[in-house]
Amino acid sequence: MRVFANPVGAGSLWFDNLAIAEGTPVAYDPQARAFITMPPFCANRDVIGCNWIAPKQGAFCRACAMTELAPDTSIPNAVPHWAQTEAAKRWVLDNLGRWNWFRPEDPGARPVFHMLAEGHTPVPMGHVGGVVTISVAEADPVLRTTRREALEEPYRTMIGHMRHEIGHMLWWRLSLRDDFLDAFRAMFGDEREDYAAALKRYYHNGPPPDWRSHFVSTYASAHPHEDWAETASHLLHLTDIADSFVAAGLSSSDLPHLGWDPYMEADAENLIHIATHQVMAVNHINRAMGMPDLYPFVLSEEVRCKLVFMHDWLRRGAQGL
Repeated sequence: MRVFANPVGAGSLWFDNLAIAEGTPVAYDPQARAFITMPPFCANRDVIGCNWIAPKQGAFCRACAMTELAPDTSIPNAVPHWAQTEAAKRWVLDNLGRWNWFRPEDPGARPVFHMLAEGHTPVPMGHVGGVVTISVAEADPVLRTTRREALEEPYRTMIGHMRHEIGHMLWWRLSLRDDFLDAFRAMFGDEREDYAAALKRYYHNGPPPDWRSHFVSTYASAHPHEDWAETASHLLHLTDIADSFVAAGLSSSDLPHLGWDPYMEADAENLIHIATHQVMAVNHINRAMGMPDLYPFVLSEEVRCKLVFMHDWLRRGAQGL
């Protein structure tokens, strides 16, 4: 994610800022990719702290307008959890916008979000036909950690959930093209395999012993749909890590040139090489503080091939290329 210029003075702004240090309200314009001081602001600004602009007074911003179902606010902590979930959604949508997904120039369908709070029953997250269902309860760090450990996952965040579930939606969008499915099946396998049976088998037996050679995570081994979504989320992880590294003013001998833009990098192998070197360095720093690795994954040659495939389709897919 970029670091943004202050529109009314010195200093920088971060993606989630609602005001500058002196208190002047600001809002993010996702089309210009810049902060402005002039309303109209999103109708959810005072409700959940949304900091995006709106097309007109009293309207929702581009991101909030995608939420068809909001959580039941009578459920404890639903509103603060919803706020954190929408913030993660805005982050991921803006990342994807760097490749023109879901911007005005993208002629395809936008995702529709069902943001659901959990009462006594867990909410299964998923995607069906363009609709992404997210449990806002997972914004609770205790609940999220409990589930991460129960499922033996090394990584589980709201941004990660958004990248994974929107990844399913991107597959659905691309599957409408005549030239996609055969290429997908050659790389990931046949998605027509019984999904429910595959997940039942995965949760009963676990991943295959050699999963590290073929998949980016254990869950990716469950079914071709999950392999795609996990690979999509990891490509977005790595690209955004590289982008944030550059935006923070950090340097590395791996960077091709000053001002290098990871989202404009056409060579996927080069992007992956640079990003993995960056995460290894940050992992090393985290260990000095006794913290978990930032990116606790090892990419096999087959996984790198899948990431290259993903990069090609996500960079051109929104433009119909």
